[in-house]
Amino acid sequence: MATITRARPARPPATTDRRRRITARPAAWIVWGVVIFFFLNLLGVVASVLVSSFGRRWFDTWLPDGYTTSWYGRAWDEFALLQVIVVTLEVSVLVVGLSLLIGVPAAYVLARRSFPGKRLIFLVFLLPILMPPITYGIPLATVLYKFGLAGHMSGVVLANLVPSVPFVILTMTPFIEQIDPRIESAARMCGAGLRTVFLRVLTPLLVPGILASAILVLVRTVGMFELTFLTAGPDSQTLVVALYYSMSASGIRAQQSVDAMAVIYTSMMLVLLVVALRYVNPTQLVAQVKEDPEH
Repeated sequence: MATITRARPARPPATTDRRRRITARPAAWIVWGVVIFFFLNLLGVVASVLVSSFGRRWFDTWLPDGYTTSWYGRAWDEFALLQVIVVTLEVSVLVVGLSLLIGVPAAYVLARRSFPGKRLIFLVFLLPILMPPITYGIPLATVLYKFGLAGHMSGVVLANLVPSVPFVILTMTPFIEQIDPRIESAARMCGAGLRTVFLRVLTPLLVPGILASAILVLVRTVGMFELTFLTAGPDSQTLVVALYYSMSASGIRAQQSVDAMAVIYTSMMLVLLVVALRYVNPTQLVAQVKEDPEH
């Protein structure tokens, strides 16, 4: 009997895979080239400001004629940086505290209750985060000036609460949703009231989310320029607003002192970002909150 042999499917030659890799490489090279070019330019700008803040004179040469740290002392005295940093910390602490005080209970209501218009409320909370601050900052500043709140620290705090409170609500809602509601029911069956359940049962479980929200709001408040600029007065300027005014007066003051102030602000923001990246990982924190009720 004749044997029937089945034809094996032809394998694509190795040259085809090589051609695909070669055709895919130029696109990857272009992307990496653009990324490297961007970071090299950014590094060059930061390095030039850093070197200028230590240079004695720097006009037509590649490097300054000499180096000194006296510009930092002059910037500290000329721009009253101690008062500016204190005001920045006061505004940041007030914004973080009030945002958590308002946002955490509101997030609990949105996570545990179902009512008509809930999605619309979420959309309203998203608007201050998605929209550029200048679009609602100008009418907000107009209202604050009308009631005599702008130009003082109270106006700066109120303006920064507009994007900070929704940010806390949207950050804390997933954390609260991960907690089993049966834990609250068990606490109520044992005689605990709503306040006791919230403070002694939910708050320990929400510590990771509260910490994440607090650090992220702190970074956002320190770096917020538009709202603070529109509502700050002479005694309520944060560091980023004071840096802007020092840059606009760079023809009056030495450029090196302005660069020194910019280095101080950049260093402050880098420290906050490192702390945020070190202690805030939303994926791990949500997983931790989800695992806590099971134990």
